[in-house]
Parts: sequence; structure tokens; C-alpha cells
Amino acid sequence: MIGVLMVSVGAMRAVTGSEQPVRAEQSASAAPPTPSADPASPAPVLQLPGDIPTNGPGTFVVGTELGPVLGTAGRLRRFHVAVESNVVGELAEFAGMVEQTLGDPRSWIAGKQHRFQRVPQGQAADFTVYLVTRQTAYQMCRVNGVDIRENGVPYTSCRQVRKVIINLDRWRLSVPDYVNGGLPLRLYREYVINHEVGHELGRGHEACPGAGKPAPTMQTQTLGLKVCTANPWPYLDGKRYVGPPAP
Repeated sequence: MIGVLMVSVGAMRAVTGSEQPVRAEQSASAAPPTPSADPASPAPVLQLPGDIPTNGPGTFVVGTELGPVLGTAGRLRRFHVAVESNVVGELAEFAGMVEQTLGDPRSWIAGKQHRFQRVPQGQAADFTVYLVTRQTAYQMCRVNGVDIRENGVPYTSCRQVRKVIINLDRWRLSVPDYVNGGLPLRLYREYVINHEVGHELGRGHEACPGAGKPAPTMQTQTLGLKVCTANPWPYLDGKRYVGPPAP
């Protein structure tokens, strides 16, 4: 049985990075993935079915498991994983996905500047990764005027100081460029974790470097791939992959 602790939103600190809304006409369709050579292969999961709560109580369930150290060199950054208390059933999968993504050899650990470890409530952590309903995400992200809404609806995820905030809508539904391109939901989840943790590591937004090239992890892929192709990883072929600074 997973041990949990209930905590409230509390006072928010200044936001230093988030994916800001843009107009819908700025989005571009993602290139479809290469079809599988095996006709028996199941179709990739693009979105999850079922009703998604749009708001919650603003209290959280914090997991109490200790994870392995991810990475081989660099500063060790410990983190908590928390979900809003009305979506506690997401905790195990969410925590596992965060650990798998940050521990991937293409993730931030590849540069040997950072290591990560999930720690339980009660142990000191450098930051917390939250999964919250869209209205709670809006409330947590709007400090100092940051607005994650698109067409009036809280849409993106964001980062605050020591808080990586993932919008439950995006976690379950992905985004149009990924879905229309047949790109798995897992790929989007890897992207949004790396993107928002990248902000926690001090990375700013980057732009698409050119038609047909992989999108940098720090590109706001949630709001459109532009003429790039989807890419969740900050390191490709063992090298840090970046785009030009976003305006």
C-alpha cells in the first residue's frame, strides 16, 4: 500500500518558466511516425478515454517511496512526486513515468551535470513534480500574471520555483500536433516532463531550428511543433540538442 500525505497548495513563489499560450493558427501538424512493419502491432495509445475532472480541492497526495539515483555524475537533485487528492489513482503511474523519463540516457542526466532521485515525504527535496487538474494548474501557475489559458481554458503546464506543475488534461489527452500525427501519448508525457524539469534546471525556451528537424525539448511543443518534428529528449546521439533562443 502506497503511503501518502495530504498537503495544500500554500503560498506560491514567483514563476520563472512556463509554456505561454499562443494563437491556434500558429500551430503546425506533426509529421506522422513511420508505420510499423508488423501488421499485428497494436496501435499506439494517443489519448486516454474517460472523464477528466477539471478542478480539485487544491490538496495533494505525496508518494512515500524512495527511488534509485538516476544518473552517474553531477549534482544530485532530490524530488517529491505529488498528485491532486481527487486523482490519487494517477499517483503510481505518474511517479513511474517521471522516474523513467528522468532516468533515460537521453534525458538531462546525459550531460553528467545532474542526477535525480525521488524521495518520500519527510525527506528534504529540491523540487516537487505535481499532477493537477487544469483549474488548479491555472491557480498555481498564475503567480505574477503567468496565464496558462488558451481560448480561456487552462491548457499548458508550467514551472514555478521548486514546483514542476503538469496539467492533467495534457497528461491524458496530449496535444493536437501529437495526436494528429499518430504520436504516442507516452512520447508527449516524456516531452512535458523534460520540458518543465528543464525550466527547473534553469533552461529557457528555444525555437524550432528548421523544417524537418527535431524540436528542441525546450521548444513549446504543446503549442505547436511549427515545422519541426516531435522530440522529447534534450540529448540526441549523446550530445545536447538545442535550438535558437525563443523570442
